[in-house]
Amino acid sequence: MWKPANITITNMSTSERNPASPLDVEALARLANEFFAAFPDNPAPAVPGRSPTGLLKPAVGADSLESPGGQVSAPFMPAVPDLPGEGELRSLLAAAMPSVPQFTEIPAGAAGPSFYFLEYARPSQAGVQVPGWEAAPLQFNGGTLPFDVNRIRRDFPILEERVNGHPLVWLDNAATTQKPQAVIDRLKQFYEHENSNIHRAAHELAARATDAYEAAREKVRGFLNASSVREIVFVRGATEAINLVAQSWGKQFIGKDDEIVIAWLEHHANIVPWQQLAEEKGARLKVIPVDDSGQLVMEEYGKLLGPQTKLVSVSQVSNALGTITPIGQVIQMAHAAGAKALVDGAQAVSHMGVDVQALDADWYVFSGHKVFAPTGIGVLYGKEALLNEAPPWQGGGNMIRNVSFERTLYQQAPARFEAGTGNIADAVGLGAAIDYVTRIGMQTISEYEHQLLLYATRLLQEVPGLKLIGAVPDKAGVLSFVLDGHKTEEVGSALNQEGIAVRAGHHCAQPILRRFGVESTVRPSLALYNTCADIDALIAALMKLTSRRPIF
Repeated sequence: MWKPANITITNMSTSERNPASPLDVEALARLANEFFAAFPDNPAPAVPGRSPTGLLKPAVGADSLESPGGQVSAPFMPAVPDLPGEGELRSLLAAAMPSVPQFTEIPAGAAGPSFYFLEYARPSQAGVQVPGWEAAPLQFNGGTLPFDVNRIRRDFPILEERVNGHPLVWLDNAATTQKPQAVIDRLKQFYEHENSNIHRAAHELAARATDAYEAAREKVRGFLNASSVREIVFVRGATEAINLVAQSWGKQFIGKDDEIVIAWLEHHANIVPWQQLAEEKGARLKVIPVDDSGQLVMEEYGKLLGPQTKLVSVSQVSNALGTITPIGQVIQMAHAAGAKALVDGAQAVSHMGVDVQALDADWYVFSGHKVFAPTGIGVLYGKEALLNEAPPWQGGGNMIRNVSFERTLYQQAPARFEAGTGNIADAVGLGAAIDYVTRIGMQTISEYEHQLLLYATRLLQEVPGLKLIGAVPDKAGVLSFVLDGHKTEEVGSALNQEGIAVRAGHHCAQPILRRFGVESTVRPSLALYNTCADIDALIAALMKLTSRRPIF
């Protein structure tokens, strides 16, 4: 068990302390030593896959609260029940922190902070270090204060739930993400103070609702770096967005013997609409193969492109394997062949920054619930000219300029694709979710999740009989696997008994799983609020299942 030597507090001048809460150095040192003295000298036997104590060590040496870059590091956050003196100690530590915003700019050139709770995590098997494990601290320059996952977890009230007597471990993020309190509060505020239909009424609540709805559209524009809000269409989700493009632009511009190219990696939502369109129009559907690691075979992709290729539609991140595709190159090659390119970004937007102008995507789609927003709201980004040359998909109110019994004139984008009353409140909730992740920083989220993915991958590889499906180096936080001697639904059920939520099935991506010789997998998937402790719990439950004996 890690246990610090006698603590002394140094390197904090009076000017660095919170003037409203003077630091009592002697009291802090005394409480710290009393706190650590409460740990037993002979800890209980190690749980396989669990870090030595569950305790998250401070970012720097135990004899200092100040980081090398001059910022005071956040206090450690135990992942075990409170011990004697912990509450008083943590209160004193919190009082010692400088009065700064939650996310504060670090001066240019200053040494960036590490994700301190990952730096000291060490996986083990029955108390023995896993060979080859090296957990180098993640450093980045500039940006924000240390990413404190424990603080972030407190923003998600559902993570306080208990399932089958265990704390909820939510590892089903590729299916849907949980919602921060800021999103929940924004929905409550809308229904209590702004609820109205939008755009047409002259009264105050209509103005409030319209402002909130269009402000959310602007937030999405900024999130994707679209050039105009006229390129942002609100829909129910990525599935509806793909169907919209197929049934509007596709029906008008794809004809007999034209070709549509997709990839083996696709979710059914990026297969079925194009199959339906091809059958209706007499077009052909072609598929980019993947190699044994789960990455696109780009040489073969190039061979599929030709003068009849009208559309390439590929996911940026595979929902079944986590593969990050070289989507910029995919788009560039499609355009060189004279084809348009659609990107399914449903699995990408919560893990990485997206710039549709840099990608030069013709369309980009995603679902709000994958990025901590409510269900039932999603986005179709489309280049303005493409949106306006395509016929409306649905007819009704709001998408018209003028209606007579002889003729109807349609609005320009985005209104031409937003017939009827939209999902106003959840669009506003999507705006709040974008505010939330933008405040943290998508680059920070991506870097943290990558380190957590490495931690999880290393431990899963040590579980007897476990085989990871898809081993491409460049991947997002998805870990599909099968376990010898156990059906995927059996594994999912066993994990649920331990309070661990994963997806077990074909993930609406049957072709890619069959490419790897399986019909279903168990799929833990990561988000910004997951921790090493979540992974430890997963590994312990899998070890329990494989050994068929209780783990204490």
